[in-house]
Amino acid sequence: MENAQAIRAFVRHHYRHFNAAALVDAAEGYVSFLAQGGQMLVTLAGAMSTAELGLSLAEMIRQDKIHAISCTGANLEEDLYNLVAHDSYVRVPNYRDLTPKDEQALLERHLNRVTDTCIPEEEAIRRIETAILAEWQAADQAGERFFPHEFLYRILRSGKLAPSFQIDPKDSWLMAACEKNLPIFVPGWEDSTTGNIYAAHCMAGDLRNVHTVRTGIEYMMQLAQWYSATTASSPVGFFQIGGGIAGDFPICVVPMMRQDLERTDIPLWAYFCQISDSTTSYGSYSGAVPNEKITWEKLDLNTPKFIVESDATIVVPLIFAYVLGS
Repeated sequence: MENAQAIRAFVRHHYRHFNAAALVDAAEGYVSFLAQGGQMLVTLAGAMSTAELGLSLAEMIRQDKIHAISCTGANLEEDLYNLVAHDSYVRVPNYRDLTPKDEQALLERHLNRVTDTCIPEEEAIRRIETAILAEWQAADQAGERFFPHEFLYRILRSGKLAPSFQIDPKDSWLMAACEKNLPIFVPGWEDSTTGNIYAAHCMAGDLRNVHTVRTGIEYMMQLAQWYSATTASSPVGFFQIGGGIAGDFPICVVPMMRQDLERTDIPLWAYFCQISDSTTSYGSYSGAVPNEKITWEKLDLNTPKFIVESDATIVVPLIFAYVLGS
């Protein structure tokens, strides 16, 4: 916590203008929102787990600074990959210079590249496949159904992966979320590596019921229930890291309930911040300014709105440290 306070002091002293000032405004807004009893939903797009955002995100979860997460299937699984296979990851600092032949050589080594970092297939992906397939088959045979994140929670709680941990579990945001039983919503899970593996096992006949893993529509319904129950006593804020489905899916729950269910008791999101290097542009969700969301009945005229146009891997740990140091 002392380190977080030191970072907060540094940021307040040096970050005075432009995107730097926007970072401070967003962080101060986050702190004020929590102090007023607000709860925060954080969305994770991009490859934040492979960027090891868990180093700061996990502590935010433990300190009750985050109350729900919406993330891509990739971010859900890649935090677990890092937990069990960190020592086998390969960093490629000169990734901009790679030729197609260099990329082919990485493939032949079973290394899946994400910018400057390669995820090892055997040590990460196949190790998790073995563990999760057993959970899928057990649920399938019992006629049970769970969400993607619930299957990973079950694996972590069973302890079967503990001997394979290669980082301190306190640096895994999924472990922190599991310990808090944090609500997680994973739109488009089918697009992830684990989702692809699930589809393959269904096609191979290893699973009888394709619906053993619950769907995105059910996630939206679950999110609606969580939002409705939470806003009955607390305002809910929206802290968006990147763009895409991880952010677009959950923010739509408000107009869905207000317009499609015609529920007049549903409040709009009470805080909004987006961290993205997508510059303001025409037709881009990631590049849309927050005010556009007023027209979609997601944000209110007076909702505190912040946007920091910068690299999330740099900005987000600073904001999280600022919040933790307050």
